[in-house]
Amino acid sequence: MRLDNYTVGTYTPGATLVKQLLWYFVGSPLFRSYWLPFTDFKVWILRRFGAEIGQKVTIKPGVKIKFPWRLTVGDYVWIGENAWLDNVAQITIESHVCLSQDVYLCTGNHDYSDRNFKLIPAPIHIEQGSWIAARAIVGPGVTVGAGAVLALASVTGRSLQPMTIYAGNPAQSSKRRII
Repeated sequence: MRLDNYTVGTYTPGATLVKQLLWYFVGSPLFRSYWLPFTDFKVWILRRFGAEIGQKVTIKPGVKIKFPWRLTVGDYVWIGENAWLDNVAQITIESHVCLSQDVYLCTGNHDYSDRNFKLIPAPIHIEQGSWIAARAIVGPGVTVGAGAVLALASVTGRSLQPMTIYAGNPAQSSKRRII
Protein backbone atom coordinates (compact mmCIF):
# COMPACT_ATOMS: atom_id res chain seq x y z
CA MET A 1 0.00 0.00 0.00
CA ARG A 2 1.29 3.46 -0.92
CA LEU A 3 -0.49 6.06 1.19
CA ASP A 4 1.80 8.79 -0.15
CA ASN A 5 -0.01 8.33 -3.49
CA TYR A 6 -3.51 8.43 -1.98
CA THR A 7 -6.08 10.73 -3.54
CA VAL A 8 -9.85 10.84 -3.29
CA GLY A 9 -10.09 10.50 -7.07
CA THR A 10 -13.37 11.92 -8.37
CA TYR A 11 -15.04 11.86 -4.93
CA THR A 12 -16.27 15.17 -3.52
CA PRO A 13 -17.82 15.92 -0.09
CA GLY A 14 -20.90 17.30 -1.86
CA ALA A 15 -20.82 20.85 -0.50
CA THR A 16 -18.85 24.02 -1.00
CA LEU A 17 -15.74 24.57 1.08
CA VAL A 18 -17.50 27.40 2.94
CA LYS A 19 -20.42 25.12 3.87
CA GLN A 20 -18.02 22.39 5.01
CA LEU A 21 -16.04 24.82 7.17
CA LEU A 22 -19.23 26.27 8.70
CA TRP A 23 -20.38 22.75 9.56
CA TYR A 24 -17.05 21.71 11.09
CA PHE A 25 -16.49 24.87 13.14
CA VAL A 26 -20.04 26.00 14.00
CA GLY A 27 -22.79 23.52 13.11
CA SER A 28 -21.19 20.28 14.26
CA PRO A 29 -19.92 21.56 17.64
CA LEU A 30 -23.35 23.03 18.44
CA PHE A 31 -25.12 19.89 17.21
CA ARG A 32 -22.93 17.50 19.24
CA SER A 33 -22.92 19.59 22.40
CA TYR A 34 -24.14 18.05 25.63
CA TRP A 35 -24.90 21.60 26.78
CA LEU A 36 -27.63 21.90 24.13
CA PRO A 37 -29.48 18.57 24.34
CA PHE A 38 -32.69 19.82 22.71
CA THR A 39 -33.83 17.75 19.73
CA ASP A 40 -35.72 20.60 18.04
CA PHE A 41 -32.56 22.72 17.98
CA LYS A 42 -30.52 19.82 16.59
CA VAL A 43 -33.11 19.22 13.84
CA TRP A 44 -33.07 22.93 13.03
CA ILE A 45 -29.27 22.91 12.66
CA LEU A 46 -29.30 19.79 10.46
CA ARG A 47 -31.94 21.30 8.18
CA ARG A 48 -29.91 24.52 7.85
CA PHE A 49 -27.05 22.37 6.54
CA GLY A 50 -29.18 20.49 4.00
CA ALA A 51 -30.45 17.40 5.83
CA GLU A 52 -33.99 16.28 5.15
CA ILE A 53 -35.54 15.53 8.56
CA GLY A 54 -39.12 14.37 9.21
CA GLN A 55 -41.46 15.06 12.12
CA LYS A 56 -41.07 14.01 15.76
CA VAL A 57 -37.43 12.91 15.40
CA THR A 58 -35.50 12.40 18.64
CA ILE A 59 -31.74 13.02 18.60
CA LYS A 60 -29.85 12.37 21.83
CA PRO A 61 -26.63 14.18 22.88
CA GLY A 62 -23.27 13.28 21.38
CA VAL A 63 -24.55 12.18 17.97
CA LYS A 64 -21.94 12.77 15.26
CA ILE A 65 -22.86 13.37 11.61
CA LYS A 66 -20.13 13.85 9.02
CA PHE A 67 -22.12 15.54 6.22
CA PRO A 68 -25.72 16.59 7.02
CA TRP A 69 -26.34 17.38 3.35
CA ARG A 70 -26.08 13.62 2.73
CA LEU A 71 -28.72 12.63 5.29
CA THR A 72 -32.44 11.87 4.95
CA VAL A 73 -34.44 10.94 8.07
CA GLY A 74 -38.14 10.02 8.13
CA ASP A 75 -40.74 10.62 10.84
CA TYR A 76 -40.58 9.30 14.43
CA VAL A 77 -36.93 8.24 14.25
CA TRP A 78 -34.83 7.86 17.40
CA ILE A 79 -31.07 8.38 17.27
CA GLY A 80 -29.32 7.39 20.49
CA GLU A 81 -26.39 8.88 22.38
CA ASN A 82 -23.04 8.89 20.60
CA ALA A 83 -24.33 7.37 17.37
CA TRP A 84 -21.94 8.12 14.50
CA LEU A 85 -23.36 8.61 11.01
CA ASP A 86 -20.16 8.58 8.97
CA ASN A 87 -21.82 9.54 5.71
CA VAL A 88 -19.33 10.18 2.95
CA ALA A 89 -22.23 8.77 0.87
CA GLN A 90 -25.98 9.17 1.40
CA ILE A 91 -27.64 7.72 4.50
CA THR A 92 -31.41 7.28 4.28
CA ILE A 93 -33.32 6.37 7.44
CA GLU A 94 -37.01 5.75 6.89
CA SER A 95 -39.76 6.40 9.47
CA HIS A 96 -40.10 4.59 12.82
CA VAL A 97 -36.44 3.49 12.95
CA CYS A 98 -34.45 3.26 16.17
CA LEU A 99 -30.67 3.72 16.11
CA SER A 100 -29.58 2.91 19.65
CA GLN A 101 -26.60 4.40 21.48
CA ASP A 102 -23.11 4.06 19.96
CA VAL A 103 -24.39 2.77 16.60
CA TYR A 104 -21.89 3.30 13.77
CA LEU A 105 -23.12 3.72 10.18
CA CYS A 106 -20.13 3.73 7.82
CA THR A 107 -20.69 4.62 4.15
CA GLY A 108 -17.09 4.50 3.00
CA ASN A 109 -14.32 1.97 2.80
CA HIS A 110 -11.04 1.57 0.97
CA ASP A 111 -10.01 -0.91 -1.69
CA TYR A 112 -7.44 -3.13 0.03
CA SER A 113 -6.37 -4.50 -3.36
CA ASP A 114 -5.60 -1.05 -4.76
CA ARG A 115 -2.00 0.02 -4.25
CA ASN A 116 -3.20 3.59 -3.57
CA PHE A 117 -5.98 2.63 -1.10
CA LYS A 118 -8.84 3.93 -3.29
CA LEU A 119 -11.90 5.29 -1.47
CA ILE A 120 -15.14 3.36 -2.13
CA PRO A 121 -18.24 5.27 -0.96
CA ALA A 122 -21.59 3.45 -0.90
CA PRO A 123 -24.95 4.54 0.58
CA ILE A 124 -26.80 3.00 3.52
CA HIS A 125 -30.58 2.64 3.48
CA ILE A 126 -32.46 1.68 6.65
CA GLU A 127 -36.07 0.83 5.91
CA GLN A 128 -39.15 1.56 8.02
CA GLY A 129 -39.57 -0.04 11.43
CA SER A 130 -36.01 -1.32 11.77
CA TRP A 131 -33.92 -1.33 14.92
CA ILE A 132 -30.14 -1.08 15.00
CA ALA A 133 -29.27 -2.00 18.60
CA ALA A 134 -26.56 -0.46 20.78
CA ARG A 135 -22.97 -0.59 19.48
CA ALA A 136 -23.99 -2.27 16.23
CA ILE A 137 -22.13 -1.44 13.00
CA VAL A 138 -23.59 -1.15 9.49
CA GLY A 139 -21.14 -1.06 6.58
CA PRO A 140 -21.17 0.64 3.18
CA GLY A 141 -23.78 -0.32 0.61
CA VAL A 142 -26.09 -2.04 3.11
CA THR A 143 -29.87 -1.96 2.99
CA VAL A 144 -31.58 -2.92 6.23
CA GLY A 145 -34.96 -4.38 5.25
CA ALA A 146 -38.20 -3.11 6.79
CA GLY A 147 -38.62 -4.28 10.38
CA ALA A 148 -35.22 -5.96 10.59
CA VAL A 149 -33.23 -5.96 13.84
CA LEU A 150 -29.44 -5.86 14.11
CA ALA A 151 -28.74 -7.03 17.67
CA LEU A 152 -26.43 -5.60 20.33
CA ALA A 153 -22.82 -5.10 19.11
CA SER A 154 -23.47 -6.94 15.84
CA VAL A 155 -21.71 -6.08 12.59
CA THR A 156 -23.03 -6.29 9.05
CA GLY A 157 -21.39 -5.59 5.74
CA ARG A 158 -24.27 -7.11 3.76
CA SER A 159 -27.93 -6.23 3.38
CA LEU A 160 -30.45 -7.57 5.90
CA GLN A 161 -33.79 -9.15 4.96
CA PRO A 162 -37.04 -7.58 6.20
CA MET A 163 -38.56 -8.75 9.50
CA THR A 164 -35.49 -10.80 10.44
CA ILE A 165 -33.32 -10.62 13.56
CA TYR A 166 -29.56 -10.68 13.02
CA ALA A 167 -26.81 -11.11 15.60
CA GLY A 168 -23.05 -11.58 15.71
CA ASN A 169 -19.93 -10.59 13.79
CA PRO A 170 -20.53 -11.08 10.98
CA ALA A 171 -24.26 -10.83 11.62
CA GLN A 172 -26.24 -13.98 10.89
CA SER A 173 -30.00 -14.32 10.82
CA SER A 174 -31.26 -15.94 14.01
CA LYS A 175 -35.05 -15.86 13.60
CA ARG A 176 -38.00 -14.06 12.08
CA ARG A 177 -39.28 -10.98 13.86
CA ILE A 178 -42.90 -11.30 14.89
CA ILE A 179 -44.75 -8.14 15.94
